[in-house]
Amino acid sequence: MSGMKWLTRVPLTIKLAKSLVMSLAESEFVKSEKTGYSYAQKKITYGDIEQRWLVVQSRDRKKSDLKKLLNKIEKALINTQAKLKKLAQEKFACVADARKELTKISKEFKYHQVENIEILEKIPDIKEENQSKYYQISATVSENKDVIDQEILSAGRFIIATNVLSDKELNDEKMLSEYKAQQSCERGFSFLKNPLFLADSIFLKSPERIEALAVIMGLCLLVYTLAQREIRAALKSLNYTVKNQLGKAINNPTMRWIFQCFQSVHLVTFQQKTEFYNLTSEMKYILLFLPEACRNYYRYIS
Repeated sequence: MSGMKWLTRVPLTIKLAKSLVMSLAESEFVKSEKTGYSYAQKKITYGDIEQRWLVVQSRDRKKSDLKKLLNKIEKALINTQAKLKKLAQEKFACVADARKELTKISKEFKYHQVENIEILEKIPDIKEENQSKYYQISATVSENKDVIDQEILSAGRFIIATNVLSDKELNDEKMLSEYKAQQSCERGFSFLKNPLFLADSIFLKSPERIEALAVIMGLCLLVYTLAQREIRAALKSLNYTVKNQLGKAINNPTMRWIFQCFQSVHLVTFQQKTEFYNLTSEMKYILLFLPEACRNYYRYIS
């Protein structure tokens, strides 16, 4: 594969990638021609392969990531305060034990840190059987600004990489465009890997049969994609909508949802007479935006 040109996403589980998105200053980013995007290029050698990494920042994704981060911090504060409150009620035999337990719990805190730590010596009530003194912890929590600031800085960022080192052959704008164009292909893989396809229940011995199954799956994906494009184009051209799973009006439904809408339809033959049952008015409405062949299949004439 040494002679193959590639363009791929860099997982942020890689330490170098994670460090890069958290350390780049806003001033290092260049505004992209693609609305809402900016990027910064870095030459990297990873896995003994020289490559170009493009750290991309998405404006919309940043807003979404910051909103999620705020929720995480709020939930973490509630959890941190609860653990600290529980710890404050525990009795320790010595100062060292108290500090050890506090250090252990503090390691679990990601967005907060312990402050104003006091280890208080307590004298038990004279009525208690155990007359020996004990120690309790008193402390407060505050936000860990260093960690939070790093998360804020990295929000909305991701990295794409290529082994094409020449900007003339593949410039930064082209890298971003080519990567974004892969999403339609990725959605296709998602369709093929869906459990509803039941591909994991099929066992094939020969490579020829595996190839044949792949062709059939690819053909199914082609039909699915064409049908989805057809209904979306019809809805947009006529400025109409259909309801999604949540009952919200949309003009870009997935074909999977359309198929689900028709799952309750039954074709019944009785005494040489064939009828469709459960074909609702909503289904008939959807059929208006599909090709005539689909309406003929359900014997529905608009």
